[in-house]
Amino acid sequence: MKDIRENPGENRIEGRNAVLEAFRSGRPIDKIFVLDGCQDGPVRTIVREAKKTDAIINFVSKDRLDAISETGSHQGVIAVAAVYEYAGVGDILSAAQKAGEQPFVFILDGIEDPHNLGAIIRTANLSGAHGVIIRAHRSALLTPTVMKASAGALNYTPVAKVTNIAQTIRELKKQGLWFVCAAADGEVMYKMNLTGPIGLVIGNEGEGVSRLVREECDMTAAIPMSGDIDSLNASVAAGVLAFEIVRQKKFT
Repeated sequence: MKDIRENPGENRIEGRNAVLEAFRSGRPIDKIFVLDGCQDGPVRTIVREAKKTDAIINFVSKDRLDAISETGSHQGVIAVAAVYEYAGVGDILSAAQKAGEQPFVFILDGIEDPHNLGAIIRTANLSGAHGVIIRAHRSALLTPTVMKASAGALNYTPVAKVTNIAQTIRELKKQGLWFVCAAADGEVMYKMNLTGPIGLVIGNEGEGVSRLVREECDMTAAIPMSGDIDSLNASVAAGVLAFEIVRQKKFT
């Protein structure tokens, strides 16, 4: 099991009262770690508050909590807060409308490396995308490491967190967007029409775009490559495809 100490930049909140107040104040919480088997009133209240949000709930052993704790006073509960408040998908569409532009959205299907996530948010900003949508589970979330890797772009680019990427794509199609995903077996991107209101879908670093998400995409784009290895880093692939979209939108 991955240790939270591998992400030392995470904002952790320890102790029952502190975690409960964080939820009640509306502070964005990405995940909580709760002592397995603990059923007292304050802990049940915390779990109930977490279920009202997209926070991931992990029930773990005392040894695991002790290993995660930085204070030694976790009282059976540790929360990890987002460094940045998440936007809604509607906020991203509103940003495009306010700019008088056709929507251009990045959708990330399970990007797990926070450096990759930060780099992609930076690319989204520089390519003129109106926002980034990430998966709530099995995905990197908005930590200080992501903020640093984004080179400040996180301050300007809305990021929405959703529980179901495929469903989100279906809903955005009703708003007139169409979707292209990156995959090695797709059509060469230079032969494709990548204009109009568009969503660029980038998959997990190892497995790529998941089957269910790929089935919702309208087209599959491949980046022509030569060399001895078979794939690009996810953030590099996102950049190459994003700026082909920019080229087609602005210069063709």
